[in-house]
Amino acid sequence: MRIALAQINPLVGDLLGNADRIHAALDATQVDGQVGADLLVTPELSLWGYPPRDLLFSSAHLEQQQQALDGLQQRLHAAQLDVALLVGVAEVAPDQQHPRLYNAMALVQAGGWRVVARKQLLPSYDVFDETRYFRASGSPSTISLRVNHHDWHLGLTICEDLWVDQELQERRLVGPDPIAALMPERIDALINCSASPFSRGKATLRRELAARAAARLQCPVVYVNQVGGNDELVFDGASFVMAPGKSTPLLQLPGFCVSTAVWTAQLPASPSEQAPHPHHQGQDQDAGLEALFRALVTGVKDYAIKCGFKKALLGLSGGIDSALVAVIAAAALGPEQVQTLLMPSPWSSAGSLEDALALAARLGISSRIVPIQTLMDDFEATLTPALDAEPSGITAENLQSRIRGTLLMAMANQQGQLLLSTGNKSELAVGYCTLYGDMNGGLAVIGDLYKSTVFALCHWLDSPEAGACRSELGLAVDGPLIGRAILEKPPSAELRPDQKDSDSLPDYGRLDPLLVDLIEHRMSGVQLISAGHDPEDVNRIERLFRRAEFKRRQAPPLLKVSNQAFGSGWRLPIAAI
Repeated sequence: MRIALAQINPLVGDLLGNADRIHAALDATQVDGQVGADLLVTPELSLWGYPPRDLLFSSAHLEQQQQALDGLQQRLHAAQLDVALLVGVAEVAPDQQHPRLYNAMALVQAGGWRVVARKQLLPSYDVFDETRYFRASGSPSTISLRVNHHDWHLGLTICEDLWVDQELQERRLVGPDPIAALMPERIDALINCSASPFSRGKATLRRELAARAAARLQCPVVYVNQVGGNDELVFDGASFVMAPGKSTPLLQLPGFCVSTAVWTAQLPASPSEQAPHPHHQGQDQDAGLEALFRALVTGVKDYAIKCGFKKALLGLSGGIDSALVAVIAAAALGPEQVQTLLMPSPWSSAGSLEDALALAARLGISSRIVPIQTLMDDFEATLTPALDAEPSGITAENLQSRIRGTLLMAMANQQGQLLLSTGNKSELAVGYCTLYGDMNGGLAVIGDLYKSTVFALCHWLDSPEAGACRSELGLAVDGPLIGRAILEKPPSAELRPDQKDSDSLPDYGRLDPLLVDLIEHRMSGVQLISAGHDPEDVNRIERLFRRAEFKRRQAPPLLKVSNQAFGSGWRLPIAAI
């Protein structure tokens, strides 16, 4: 049986267009003009794109789903194709109780289509909110397909249904064990249709979970994941086939790109009979900093394209954060589509301006210089009578940031560009950022990267290990991208003479581990001190952290690449203690 893994990049809500993408994946299996698959498997909710959120409440979209499914069936019928498609759909329940939908899979064939599986475990943690829309199924799902005079008995699961190993995962939802429920069925293969967002280390965990399921069921596991960026979420794809008793996949699709590959299953499904696929082997999808960089590039590229932007703009300061965002933008959109604005103040060092211009030249991106001294003077002259004093301290510093934010927004508006915010997670955590200033933008590219991760990623980009990735993404291969001057410069907002981040915050080597425990491990103050963090740092950072919640609520969407980001999965109140 030839099973095609269709790793597609859907556009959320574009049901008819996503049906075209599914059919294009089927066309990609052709060999000598003939479809080369008996079954094509697509990701979770592949007709909708994940996550569709409240579009699931739209009756117009539900009608389009019917049209899309009918259209796929008619294409198969017209071409007289003896192939089946597994398509992710939202099934409407026959009654009027809420929620009205099932997260489901439809089997589409030339003779018609029908729903064949419903999701059993519905996540409602972090960025997931499936109980808002879907009912949970209470029973396992299987299908039988006759291929080459053999009856194939396949088990069907959807994303979270595979995540049932408490030993491997941090969160195991309360509910049934869909893998255990399939064990008496003696299936020939398990299909899992997923929309599993990227986070560091997650690809390895998926393979481990699949290997456990394969061992329990004594059959191969076919795992098909969505790829591409949708708002804050980045999906890495990296679909695979895992056999029982194997530690590496029989078939591994690449990460962060649309791909379709065919795996030929044999009956009986014996691991000894399964040879590794000759293609799509190679790179480990968890190659650390490279995977992180590719995720950020994918997120920026798809956010821009799917929102209708061709060009991006950012403020370039000569610091490491804006340097990294410039590199990501150039890789995502092409250097010719990226513009930078340098906005020096009297407190900007000559070195910072030189470093920013040199970076722009290395990347081949355009730059403009707009000094802000005159605007600073105008604001001071205007505000002084109202304040009965000159703006000073944090007020004067924030004015500089807001002047820059206004200039950037004006240019982006005038030129139809996507403004990229350049703040990092450490700054957002403690409020070391300015509303309506440096927080301005349509997308916070590195808003889920701690400052120490920013440094690590930039060091990797300038290392020989990044050469192949840089070449593939159209970046210069020879020499540094970031440059030693930027890498070795002490972090500073340069909003007052001789300012350094360390004047206001602990060194990032102390701050970031504390923030990881506070944000991602949800430790209390007592637990943080018990874990070895300095009590003075803990008390100070906890206070700053709580006070900055109102800023985080107003930040641009940020690309989620960690297990806990300041996005839709972060739900702390503002008015609280």
